[in-house]
Amino acid sequence: MKIELDGKEMKDIEITHDYLKEKFNLPEYYGRNLDALWDILNEKNDKMDIQLYNEEDMYRNLDGFSEKLLSLFEDLSIENNNISFKIHLDL
Repeated sequence: MKIELDGKEMKDIEITHDYLKEKFNLPEYYGRNLDALWDILNEKNDKMDIQLYNEEDMYRNLDGFSEKLLSLFEDLSIENNNISFKIHLDL
């Protein structure tokens, strides 16, 4: 499964959690925090290719939260062999 994330859509933390819930098809019980995101995504056994576009927009909108989110995706790709993560040049 390929998941394309657009940093332009991540306008604040609340909107970002809504966006991630939709893009990853997260369950209703998703706790809307990075620990919950880690737990749910790390349990996935299906191949997942996460692609991030417009990283600069995400940094502008989310300040320090963007670094934590990127670290989460990078760490997931190390921890779970089914997950890959790549940042693309801005569109």
